[in-house]
Amino acid sequence: MNGFTIILSLLSGVALFLFGMSLMGDGLKKVAGNKLELILYKLTNTPLKGVLLGTAVTAIIQSSSATTVMVVGFVNSGMMKVAQAIGIIMGANIGTSVTGWVLCLSYIDGSSGIAQILSTATISAIVAIIGIIFKMFIKKTSYKNVGDIMLGFSILMVGMQTMSGAVSPLKENEKFVSLLTRFENPILGIIVGILFTAVLQSASASVGILQALSVTGCISFATALPITMGIGVGAACPVLLSSIGTNKNGKRTALIYLINDLFGMLFWSIAFYTVNAFVHFEFLDYVMSPVTIALMNTVFRMATILLLIPFIRAIEKLVFRLIKDTPEDMAEQADFDLLEERFLVYPALAINQSHTAMNGMAKKARKNIYRSLSLLAEYSDDRYNKVQEKENLIDKYEDRLGTYLMQLTGHEMSLPQTKQVSKFLHTISDFERLGDHAVNIAGVAQELHEKSIRFSDSAQYEICVLENAIREIVEVTVDAFCEDDLAMAARVEPLRELIGILCTDLKNHHVKRLREGKCEIKQGFCFNDLLTNFERIAAHCSNVAVAMIELETADFDTHEYLRSVREMKNDQYLDCFEEYAKKYNIYMTKQKKALPIFDDDTDEDGAPVRPAKEKKQDKSGKEAKSSKKKKK
Repeated sequence: MNGFTIILSLLSGVALFLFGMSLMGDGLKKVAGNKLELILYKLTNTPLKGVLLGTAVTAIIQSSSATTVMVVGFVNSGMMKVAQAIGIIMGANIGTSVTGWVLCLSYIDGSSGIAQILSTATISAIVAIIGIIFKMFIKKTSYKNVGDIMLGFSILMVGMQTMSGAVSPLKENEKFVSLLTRFENPILGIIVGILFTAVLQSASASVGILQALSVTGCISFATALPITMGIGVGAACPVLLSSIGTNKNGKRTALIYLINDLFGMLFWSIAFYTVNAFVHFEFLDYVMSPVTIALMNTVFRMATILLLIPFIRAIEKLVFRLIKDTPEDMAEQADFDLLEERFLVYPALAINQSHTAMNGMAKKARKNIYRSLSLLAEYSDDRYNKVQEKENLIDKYEDRLGTYLMQLTGHEMSLPQTKQVSKFLHTISDFERLGDHAVNIAGVAQELHEKSIRFSDSAQYEICVLENAIREIVEVTVDAFCEDDLAMAARVEPLRELIGILCTDLKNHHVKRLREGKCEIKQGFCFNDLLTNFERIAAHCSNVAVAMIELETADFDTHEYLRSVREMKNDQYLDCFEEYAKKYNIYMTKQKKALPIFDDDTDEDGAPVRPAKEKKQDKSGKEAKSSKKKKK
């Protein structure tokens, strides 16, 4: 067998091994359903429980990376604290060593009797046959998932056999033996372990290949130990990659995985090789087998975790020091710290604390809207990810504030206090929905960027005008809420009505552009998505303003209030509407002359035509002003 054939056979074995492991792990996760996730984030109130659960879950799904990635997701969403995650990640380091013991089954062989029945070929064949029956002929989903597990196990075993068969002839090759001997150098061995595992993205796969190489009889303890130490550090690569786009706590959680293995590697390598310099361990020349490599891997990982368990608090402090909170992050935490349960018995204080926290929520929702709108002009993956991250935070605000205010309603309060709490409960969901629409707008911006979609100049101009109106309505709404300014809140509804009219006009204009071939369908979908989100943002701003104004009276009826406001339209409302109509006029000529946007008749360019009756006015202009108000 020449070198090319050996390499090709080895790579095919690695491919089968990785595919089998992936298929088996996916099947195990599907069979377990959501139970693993529930166990992970509910039963981790002590470090020891976390370690045991992390070990058990990883032993089941055969992947420490998968377990840690799952935990990164929990911490990122706020379902789990960083301190809880440390124990689970430590357990995952131990649990992943179980795979090495499973792989030892692939080296059971025999030529007759019981040994032949228990051979790898026989076991793999039986399991594969049962698996394919479950997969192909049984309709129940749970049995199909079990079939995937069995097929994955069989493919994994075949892959191990292929790798072992490929490298077996190398035991007679002096160059290969000489190459492996070089890895007895601790630094070189650790580097090889790190790089190899980083490429394969799996510690189990690296250990499996090391076990396969051990059948050549060329792997000594001195070679296997540094490679095993490096494998743990290299396994952190996929976990670190999974933290891209997460919040700071998610990144801290991923970093914990690296720190655990890095500290373990540094401590044991320094301790072991320092002692060896004086003692000269005789077992360094011991020839390793698949079983002894599995044993060494397990012992090394368990020793590392036993060493680190007492320092869980120190590890937590270290990751928070390495990834520091910004003033904005500290402000967010300060908002949540305001919602102390001991304040509930003092409603006035609890309401004041809730208002401060809600102000933080409102400002973050506003900032996320602005952030998403900026993506339309200049797309950035960092800002897109930031929008997603802050949306999770806004959801957390809604959950914490909603729970706190509902607890507050169970205490005796005065009528003004009851109204204030009611206002907060009505507006929380509206601020949360503003965050949702920011995510939707960011999604449209991403689609425009990825598909290289560009609006026509007229559509771009219209969106720009409407975007400015959206910025103002959000700005006015949040300022009015934070300052309890009812006069400012009264300006929201006229602007909301104007935005509604603008959205309707813009949709009609875009349909006309589509008919004339100036725009394409793909542009139309994105354009309409933006208008829909803009319209909903304005509606939620209106809801907040209405809650502020109407809750000052004894009765609260949002729909009745809006109906009366829109029907009566007093002078203040009409003046405000006219001010906004002039400011956000989409029918600007090249000479910057504005025409009223509320005229129905349009000329051939789509601009409105002022009715003749509105051109007639007396010297003071009073008649024209009156006619405009009636028209609106």
